[in-house]
This record gives sequence, C-alpha cells and structure tokens, in this order.
Amino acid sequence: MRIAGWGGTTRQDCRVSHPRSEAEVAARIAEGHAIARGAGRAYGDAAQSALNTVDMGRFDRMISFDAETGLLVAEAGVRLADVIAAFLPRGWFPAVTPGTKHVSVGGMVAADVHGKNHHRDGSFGAFVEFIDLMGPDGAVRRLTRGDNDEMFGWTLGGMGLTGVILRVGFRLRPVESGWIRQKSIVAGSLAEAMAAFEANAGATYSVAWIDCLARGVAMGRSILMLGEHASAAELPAERRAAPFGVPARRRLTVPFHAPGFALNGLTVRAFNHLYYAQGVKKAGESLVDWDSYFYPLDAIHGWNKIYGRRGFVQFQCAFPLATAEAGLAALLTEISRAGQGSFLAVLKRFGPQASRISFPMEGYTLALDFPLHARTTALLERLDRITLAEGGRFYLAKDARMTPHTLRKADKRMAEFIAMRERTGLAEAFSSTQSERLAL
Repeated sequence: MRIAGWGGTTRQDCRVSHPRSEAEVAARIAEGHAIARGAGRAYGDAAQSALNTVDMGRFDRMISFDAETGLLVAEAGVRLADVIAAFLPRGWFPAVTPGTKHVSVGGMVAADVHGKNHHRDGSFGAFVEFIDLMGPDGAVRRLTRGDNDEMFGWTLGGMGLTGVILRVGFRLRPVESGWIRQKSIVAGSLAEAMAAFEANAGATYSVAWIDCLARGVAMGRSILMLGEHASAAELPAERRAAPFGVPARRRLTVPFHAPGFALNGLTVRAFNHLYYAQGVKKAGESLVDWDSYFYPLDAIHGWNKIYGRRGFVQFQCAFPLATAEAGLAALLTEISRAGQGSFLAVLKRFGPQASRISFPMEGYTLALDFPLHARTTALLERLDRITLAEGGRFYLAKDARMTPHTLRKADKRMAEFIAMRERTGLAEAFSSTQSERLAL
C-alpha cells in the first residue's frame, strides 16, 4: 500500500503487514529490514519501509494500571488519546505529551517525545519504567534502566531501529481537574521572549508561538503561554462538581488539499499579524480546557492538507543555551529575508537531559513548517548550516530530507549508534526509509 509521513512528502509503495500476535511480529522480523509503524505521525519517512513495514495498530490493549504509583502498562499500538479518555476521568494525565494526542505509545518511546514541560520534567523517557522489545531473533526482552541500561537507552529516541516495541510501562501524573490555568505573556522581541522563558522557569508548562517574519526590533516577537494543572478548588463553582468535564470542542475538517498558492509570504504574514494582535488582546490569565491547551491543532482534522498535495516539511532544531539566542536570531533573519515564513512556529525551552540518542539538549528548540516547493529546499539547507554553525542538532521524528553528512556533523552520537547496530545485528533486521537515507 502507498503510505507517507504526516508531512505527506514521503509517499512510497510499501509492503505493510498487520500482525495480531507476537509470533506474527517475529515472522515479519525474520524477513529482515523491518520497521514498526504506529499512528503514522512521524512527519517524514521514519515509520515506513518499502520491504517490511509492520503496522502495530492491532497491539492496542491497556494491560494494567497501578493507582498507587500511576504506572500504566500498555501495548505499543495504544493511542495517547485513548489513554487520556480512560484515565483523565480517574484523575490521571500523561506526564509528558507531544503536541498531538494522535500518537502511539510505541512511537512516543521511539522518538522519546518531549512536551511543554521538558524544562522541568524531561522527555517521555524519564517516566518510562520498562520496555518489552522484540529483537532480531524474535525473542522478547524487558528493558529497564537498571537491568539493561545500554539497550534501554538506545531504544528511547532510537526511531524503532533497535527492535519492535511490544509493551511499555510508563507513569502518569495525578491531576485534580481537566483544566489548565493559562497565563499569556506578550514578548515584543526574541530577547524578550527568551527572558520571559527564563523568568518563568518554575512554570510547569511553557511554550511560545513566534512570529518568524517580523523584522527589525520586533524580530522574534512572541506569545508565551504558561500552564498549570488547575486544582478542583481553583475551578468556578459551577464546574467543581464535575472537574474533569470540559466542553466538547468544535471539530473542523479540511476536506481537500488546499491549492499550492494558498500559503505564501503574504498570507503567512497576514496570519502572523492577526495572531499576534489577538494574543496581545488575550494577554493575562485564563482557564482553558486540557484539549485546547495541549492539542490545539487536533481540533482540525486533516490540517496537514492545508499545505497542498505536495505536502510540507517541518524543520526542528535545538540549540545549546550558550548559542541559542545567536542561533535563533540567525534562523529568523534568514527566514524573514526569504519571505517564507511558517505560521506554525513554536519555541520551547529544554531542560537538562543526559541520554544516549534522544533529541533534546539543554537550551531552546524551534519548530517550523514549510510547504514543499523548490525555494523551500534551498532555504532549509541554509537553516541547516546555521544550526550546525551554532552547535545545534535536529529532531529525527520531524525529518524528511536531511543528509547523512548533516546528521553526523550535528550529532556525534550517531557514530556510536551505527556501530552498535552493526555489532548487534540490528542493522540488517531493522531499517526504515529514513535510516537508509541517513545511512544508519
């Protein structure tokens, strides 16, 4: 069948299987060049293999839950949306969540996803207790930090290239309501935005929308959104009786691919101007439901079609603290000069993270979406060079076009990862279109 990543730029005819049992997964692995696929929300070609794509969607059971510790054991194909639906009414919420709830548990491990609270809590892997992983021989091993630190570490953020994840034990966090106390702060420039992040380092959640086309003294102007889980006592009186009940959001659907000319410098600039103006008007404190705060784009079904049939690519990099401001300023200057802005531009602060292969590093990360066309490729190559010059690295879960040279120059850990895969026989057993492109 023909599949692609969420960006729609990696369409490929792939042999896809849908195993129902561990024995069937083992049989697929024995054929070689296997890669597991969950919800298909990797933006590029990380979860597809022309020869052997193993769709784990039928491994969709939640197995056990410990209400004392918050430990949930779930199969790899369970969707985060289902976890929230099952456990938020019982007072539990994911400890770390990416910007969409339509991801699989296995995919969250493979990408070691991060959220708006990385500066405080780290990535998803910080809350993973164990991973049941099927290796090249079809045997299943339970990986934990203490018992098998090497493979546990390589699997978190390893993009499915260490084996097929079958089950995961991970901790949820207790909450008293389904509401978030949000505080919106207007920042008139990049320097102001970064200062606001630092001044609010104690906030549980923080994220900024950034106007990537603003120039001059306004370059990097942003709306910073802080968040805290609201206690039951902090809710309006009429909501305290049902603290987890939130109004159903109006769901929109993009019924067809937008024409290619719909997103251009003028329309993105107009959107950014209006969004910033609305952010200024709404600055201050408010109470918002969990779905709106964490997953604003999930309210638009098929939002990726906005970019047209050719699809889009996302550029996401992370800079270390020492060079973050210079790196971000250089990126924004280049984007503004090119007039190819992104209306989905997100800035987050990363906290410390010591891990074998995961993306985050202490500093700042910027994510940008660009519709695919000839000028986009040239711009992204310039952004790559800026990132490399400032000691940054790139997020493989968002990648659809990086070169092996760029990846190795950005991330010296890849040499050890490649050597480990060769040494353990993983390279022949597990590969994706991305790993082949990047020579992993």
